[in-house]
Amino acid sequence: MYSTQRLISIALTVALVMLSAIVHEVAHGWAALRCGDPTAKEAGRLTLDPRAHLDGFGSVVLPLIMAFLGGPVFAFAKPVPYNPRRLRNPRRDELVVALAGPASNLLQALLGWALLCAAYKWAIPAWASGLLPFWLADGVISLLATYMNVNLVLCFFNLIPFPPLDGSKVLLFFLKGEARARFYELERYAMPVLIIVLYLLPSFLGVDPLGAYLDLTAGNAYGLLVSAVV
Repeated sequence: MYSTQRLISIALTVALVMLSAIVHEVAHGWAALRCGDPTAKEAGRLTLDPRAHLDGFGSVVLPLIMAFLGGPVFAFAKPVPYNPRRLRNPRRDELVVALAGPASNLLQALLGWALLCAAYKWAIPAWASGLLPFWLADGVISLLATYMNVNLVLCFFNLIPFPPLDGSKVLLFFLKGEARARFYELERYAMPVLIIVLYLLPSFLGVDPLGAYLDLTAGNAYGLLVSAVV
């Protein structure tokens, strides 16, 4: 059985993941618009309204499963539509649009860090002087730390150079001709392969390359930022 505190923590984590994923998708649409493609704007996706972005599995079920399992929590919203043919420089701009998502998560992580620094300097003295209940001071600090961690995980997870993740567009930028055509063929079958890497390898083979990668990247980045708070 999960305690009430644990359930509240899971609910807040999932809510932060959903918010971060929505900002991620809006960033893709905004970058596409700046590069000449208004498809996302025409589809009504340049908004932070969750109703325009949430995906039942990717935005709710998946992060809930990851949270209950106790591992890194990530999610995805409905992909923002864009049309490469409407970009001013398709090859270059496709890369810009792809990297806008992880960049938005990195900026959110830095925002979370800045707010965490401010909260730490304010909340701890307020608690020590009796002006603030411990549970509130601790809750604010935990919430901001989670927001920072969630965005670091989303940033580095999406930078993995495997379709349909954003990092695959970095690889695509360097491909031409037949290799580029083969890449687009691979994209159609990439999601099942990704699911195998995420779930089957750790569960049945005891091999967790994703966990090791996220510990090395997001985990170390989180540790460095947290150490700089105090």
